[in-house]
Amino acid sequence: MAHEFSDIIYEVKGRAAWLTINRPKVYNAFRGQTLEDLIKALHLAANDKGVSSIVLTGAGDKAFCTGGDQSAHEGNYDGRGVVGLPIDELQGLIRDVPKPVIARINGFAIGGGHVLVTLCDLAIAADTAKMGQVGPKVGSFDAGWGTALLARVVGEKKAREIWFLNETYTAQQALEMGLINKVVPLAELDDAVTKWTDTLAERSPTALAFLKRSFNADSDAIRGTSNLALHAVKLYYATDESKEGVNAFNEKRKPDFHKYVD
Repeated sequence: MAHEFSDIIYEVKGRAAWLTINRPKVYNAFRGQTLEDLIKALHLAANDKGVSSIVLTGAGDKAFCTGGDQSAHEGNYDGRGVVGLPIDELQGLIRDVPKPVIARINGFAIGGGHVLVTLCDLAIAADTAKMGQVGPKVGSFDAGWGTALLARVVGEKKAREIWFLNETYTAQQALEMGLINKVVPLAELDDAVTKWTDTLAERSPTALAFLKRSFNADSDAIRGTSNLALHAVKLYYATDESKEGVNAFNEKRKPDFHKYVD
């Protein structure tokens, strides 16, 4: 069964729903419409009794998702990241759907894409994939799921390194830090993901749902922090300091943030 969307492709393969961000020309960066499509697709998958698991990925072999599309200026989107309800709702839905969500990382998972990897229940990457955060480098930050949950996944020191230094990590390094579960050659990625989804299709859906809820219960207080942080970052994006990050990126130069600090 196929459903028509603007920015994503929704397919059910066996008992797995595959959600593919279909914006390869911008390295599968998301805009407001992309988030709305993903939200609708997650609801479809959650309510389909024939679906046992959900796969989240990006089109092509260059990028999983590189966060907010800096060329988009629409609705709740301000040029660097959606700071209204769409991103908050999408992040919450990945946790709330009563089915395992698998990140199929086929390339760059940067910024907001890196946060999506952190939120997914399982993650499998091609050996060519690269992951990392860019927040302070471009005048942005994530003070919710992308930081607090990441610290639970990879540890406090490594999470702070990821956010403060903005380095790029290989799939193997991501595996070693516990951010992902498995690394395979790119040519074997689909087969490896399908093996997982076939296995999940044989498991009790009620047991899986309760297991997911139990894992989430321990960290769900982050939800309130994340909502507060989205409003804080919206205010920050209106400052000259934050705008310097995007201007420098677009002008291909190093930013000078300190001239805006009193």
